[in-house]
Amino acid sequence: MTSPARIDAPDWCLPEFRTHLASERGLSEHTCRAYLADVSALASFLHGDRPSTHPGHLGGHGIVDTPGDVTLADLRAWLATLARSGSRATVARRAAAIRTYFAWATRTGRVSVNPALRLVAPRRHASLPAVLRAEDAAALMVVAGVAADDGDPITARDRACLELLYATGIRVSELVGCDLDDIDLERQVVRVLGKGGKERIVPFGAPAAQALSDWTRVRVQLVTTISGPALFLGRRGRRADARQIRAAVHRLLAHVPDAPDLGPHGLRHSAATHLLEGGADLRVVQELLGHASLTTTQLYTHVSPERLRRSYQQAHPRA
Repeated sequence: MTSPARIDAPDWCLPEFRTHLASERGLSEHTCRAYLADVSALASFLHGDRPSTHPGHLGGHGIVDTPGDVTLADLRAWLATLARSGSRATVARRAAAIRTYFAWATRTGRVSVNPALRLVAPRRHASLPAVLRAEDAAALMVVAGVAADDGDPITARDRACLELLYATGIRVSELVGCDLDDIDLERQVVRVLGKGGKERIVPFGAPAAQALSDWTRVRVQLVTTISGPALFLGRRGRRADARQIRAAVHRLLAHVPDAPDLGPHGLRHSAATHLLEGGADLRVVQELLGHASLTTTQLYTHVSPERLRRSYQQAHPRA
C-alpha cells in the first residue's frame, strides 16, 4: 500500500508555502502550523488516505499526487468528509487554509487554474461572547487591588495585567509580549504587536496607569539575568506567559459573586462591549482591538440588544 502524502511532500511545495505565510503574510507560528497541517491533510486524503466508506475521488482521476490535478469536486469531497466529524468552525478554518494555499500556488505558477475559487465552507455560528457587567468588572478590579495589598510582587503583577487587559481590550498574547519601553505612563498608552505583526498604540486610563506604576516599582524583586526587557515577569524572573495570566483572571474572578467564569479573552470582549455601550464609534473600537475586519467588531453590537431582549422577556407581563 502506498503511504499517504505527508507534510514534506515535494510536489505541494509546503516549505515555500510556510515561508510565504510567515514572511510575506506575517502570520503567527501557530497559524502557520495549522495551515500547513490542513494542506497536508488534504494531500493525504487525495493520495488515498480516506475512509473506506468514501465514494472515492470525485474528479475522476483516481489518486491525486500534485496540487495541479486537484479539482473543485475533490475539495468539496474532502470538506464533506470533515463535516461528518468536525465542527463548523474547524471546517471553515480548513477551507480558509486551502483557499489561501491555492491562491498562492496559482499566483506563483505552481497551479494553472485555482480549484478553490468557488469553494464554500459552512458559516461559523455567530455566537455572542460572554461578557462581564460593568459593575462586575469594577468589582473584579477591587478584588485584584485588595489581593495586591499582600506585598507579593506577583499579586501586583496580576492586578496590573487585569487592569491593562480590561482598560485596553488587548489580547493576552499581546499583553505578555509587551516590553518595558512599550508602556508610556505619562501619555497613558501601550504599544502592542498584534496579529500579522501589525503594531498599534492603545490608550488606557488612570486606574491602569496606577496599577502599572505600582507593578514597575516591585518588578525589580523578580528580575534575574534572564528577565530581559519583559514588562511582566513570572516568579522565577522569566517573561510571564499567557497560562499564568489566564490562571490569575480565573482565580480573581471567582471572588466576584454571580460573575461568569471568563478568561483574559472575556475581559477583551467585556472592554469592547462596554466601549460600545458607552457610545464609542465602531471603527474606533475596531482600531483599539486590532481587528482586520469591521465585521469582527460588529459582533459586539449584537450584545446590548440581546441583553435588552432578555430584560424585556423577564420584566414585561406579556413578553
